[in-house]
Amino acid sequence: MITVQAASDARSACAGWRAGGDTLAFVPTMGALHEGHLSLVRIAHDRCDRVAVSIFVNPRQFGPQEDYLRYPRPLEKDSALLSDAGVDLLFAPPPGEIFPEGFATTISVAGPSQGLCGPFRPGHFDGVSTVCCVLFGIIGPHVSVFGMKDAQQLAVIRRMVRDLGIRMEVVGAPIVREADGLARSSRNRYLNSAERIEATAIHAGLLEAGSLAASGCSDADRLVGAVRTAVSAKPLLRLQYAELVDPDAMTPMPVLDRRGLLATAVFAGTTRLIDNALLEPGRGCVEV
Repeated sequence: MITVQAASDARSACAGWRAGGDTLAFVPTMGALHEGHLSLVRIAHDRCDRVAVSIFVNPRQFGPQEDYLRYPRPLEKDSALLSDAGVDLLFAPPPGEIFPEGFATTISVAGPSQGLCGPFRPGHFDGVSTVCCVLFGIIGPHVSVFGMKDAQQLAVIRRMVRDLGIRMEVVGAPIVREADGLARSSRNRYLNSAERIEATAIHAGLLEAGSLAASGCSDADRLVGAVRTAVSAKPLLRLQYAELVDPDAMTPMPVLDRRGLLATAVFAGTTRLIDNALLEPGRGCVEV
């Protein structure tokens, strides 16, 4: 595995592979890798000849009261995991390599960024869109893989790629969960033992909503209510939002009359966790 910090080195290596006829898949991450990230790498390997991964804790997607400074950065451990996974290139730049002095561009994707997390994390998706566009320009991938746990982020990136005519396929990968259903996340390490146990109620609520949908319930309030009920029963959890939305536009769906995304954000203590499930009328959870 080649490891580089300079954008010019990453650009040169990737251009060489493309010139030699290899297809290139890219997995952008912020590090603190877990099985969810490694599942993206495996999908990338299935799709292309070469795989590049970035590790960059993006300051532009953190709010002033969020965890940018304490976000875990175990680069040596992450590098070993990626090497073992057969990654060809690790691009781990310092902030100034991505956002050099004088950087003055922000990419804002209006539609899918405006609901769900948008009002609670102002500027977050602008930061995500901007850094991903910069990284796509450096790497030049044929395919880029993102996890479905961050379903709104995936929708934003897909919209940006379409609108800007970026010649690249965006692939969504299934959520990877712990044995008890908690979605894998780099922030799970912040949870104490009691919070960790109660956090499983998030997945339980999504499954209950899926059961309602499978039995014929299509009312969004009842489906969302399953999540609200499960979370409110746990004293260490606090619901920030739960909503049924269109999976692409991220607009509210009052009725489950087609495939819908039931998305939620929950605080376990001070740790913010997001999760979701794709529901279909009469079938329930088709991906959770």
